[in-house]
Amino acid sequence: PRDEIEEMAVPAYGLEEGGRRSETIGDYRAELVVTGTDAKIRWVNPKGNLLKSPPSKVKTEHKDELKELNQALKDIRGMLAAQRDRIESLFLLEKSWPIDQWRDRYLAHPLVGTIARRLIWCIDQVPALFIDGTPTDVAGKPIKHGKTAEITLWHPVGRPAEEVMAWRARLEELEITQPFKQAYREVYLLTDAERNTQVYSNRFAAHIVRQHQFNALCAARGWKFKMQVVFDGLLSPAIRELPQWGLRAEFWVQGIDDDRGTYSNDLGVFSYLTTDQVRFYRLEAAPNHSDGDGEWFSSAGGPGRDNVNDPLPLDEIPELVFSEIMRDVDLFVGVASIGNDPAWEDGGPEGRFREYWNTYSFGDLSETAATRKKVLERLIPRLKIADRCSFSDRFLIVRGDKRTYKIHLGSSNVLMEPNDQYLCIVSYSRSRLPQDDLFLPFEGDETLSLIISKALLLAEDTKIKDRTITRQIDRR
Repeated sequence: PRDEIEEMAVPAYGLEEGGRRSETIGDYRAELVVTGTDAKIRWVNPKGNLLKSPPSKVKTEHKDELKELNQALKDIRGMLAAQRDRIESLFLLEKSWPIDQWRDRYLAHPLVGTIARRLIWCIDQVPALFIDGTPTDVAGKPIKHGKTAEITLWHPVGRPAEEVMAWRARLEELEITQPFKQAYREVYLLTDAERNTQVYSNRFAAHIVRQHQFNALCAARGWKFKMQVVFDGLLSPAIRELPQWGLRAEFWVQGIDDDRGTYSNDLGVFSYLTTDQVRFYRLEAAPNHSDGDGEWFSSAGGPGRDNVNDPLPLDEIPELVFSEIMRDVDLFVGVASIGNDPAWEDGGPEGRFREYWNTYSFGDLSETAATRKKVLERLIPRLKIADRCSFSDRFLIVRGDKRTYKIHLGSSNVLMEPNDQYLCIVSYSRSRLPQDDLFLPFEGDETLSLIISKALLLAEDTKIKDRTITRQIDRR
């Protein structure tokens, strides 16, 4: 099987167990080290001192070796990201391994092991974290197992809340940053509204997303999507095929435009999409299409034999599948929505989307944003600005010397008290935002990092030098 081949074919790149590679180049030692899902090269001189950059002597006298080392660094970074994504995709495969095979392919692998050691696994259904090669429980006690033990990747669906909270605390205690959300992974349960609609979910309907970004996210998460063009007769939804479950998930989206082509480029490609229903079908069901007027229909024109083309009741979809699919859709909306873009404060051309922008930018929190709030409630007390921070239902509230600021936990957009004046901190300012050496429980949430950076910036608003920001703060 393809997944077996992918698992066995991961190169080691000369790394030793623990994700390190050391080699001597001239009089200097180069140490290639994997740190999280990144890697870097450290240079050490003959006296054992760490250097900030490659020595000039290496650059001039050992060009080929330096070139090979930099290429290895580039390859390792690419492979780390690919392996992180592959391992995260195992949730929906529900794969298991004999423990000895798993140790060879995961724990002991010089590159894959750097990811596997930061995740929770189950040994014969018992959750475990591997410390120095030994499986331990949530209290840190070694777990005994037989030689025929089976191992799987732990997922919070169906787990008691106490267990999930205990693992979060354990990882925090050990300061283990997970390669992706696992202990803090969002769980999406069926809502009453979805029980009423029975065969479709409107949970993520009526959003406006950037099509090119949406397309990139679909590809990264294993979905199929054909970019929608003004001239297309039939539009297709975003699709995630789940052959191991015999299912297909669909997220219905449709291009937005007007008679003047305001929202499409010269090639007729829609710049923006509006979102609609999430549905599940049997894998063999005929594809669905829209002719662009908001109506969707089956290409088969009927239910088919044994009603194969009918949508499936949501309460019949396995909990794990439903949760992971809804999590993907939440990600698509959360990242690609125009509500995250400060430039859309005016609602775009003719202010058409101003109401949506305001609702999304400062409205109710999604599951992802609710998780972000839980993380921040644990992180903020450790910061030097802790006494200036508090939380409301949707905001991190930061007290500066000039004004008090409300940072939305979903969009990271900012309002200023007392009149809820919008504070635009555009993307070019992000590189200037102050950073703090802070443990984060997982990688990959840029909005979380951005909220922390904005909080650190605004708590010391008298020190802000950026005129585009200070002009807004001082304007009453």
